[in-house]
Amino acid sequence: MGNSIENKTLNKENLLKIMTDNLPALRAKLGLSQDEVSNIIGISRQTYCAIETQKRKMSWNNFISLLFLFWYNEKTQVLVSAIDVFPEELQTTLSCGNQGDPVLK
Repeated sequence: MGNSIENKTLNKENLLKIMTDNLPALRAKLGLSQDEVSNIIGISRQTYCAIETQKRKMSWNNFISLLFLFWYNEKTQVLVSAIDVFPEELQTTLSCGNQGDPVLK
């Protein structure tokens, strides 16, 4: 019995890379500093900076936190969808979808 996400065809490493590659653009769309994003997701600014500059690998927990931050915000939801960092399989696994979910303004 394993983690249902790992049992799916999701490529976690690819999702982590896509998110990391797009962090500066996503953060800029929200107009947030690295310090503000790090406080929102509960990590140090130094850790967030190292992830954004690709000096440190993002954990799956940080990925999920960032994903929800960007997915549930109207300023970044379209970009998250366009870069396919929240594929349908993951939405299903997390029991999340676009319909009926609150979007922050």
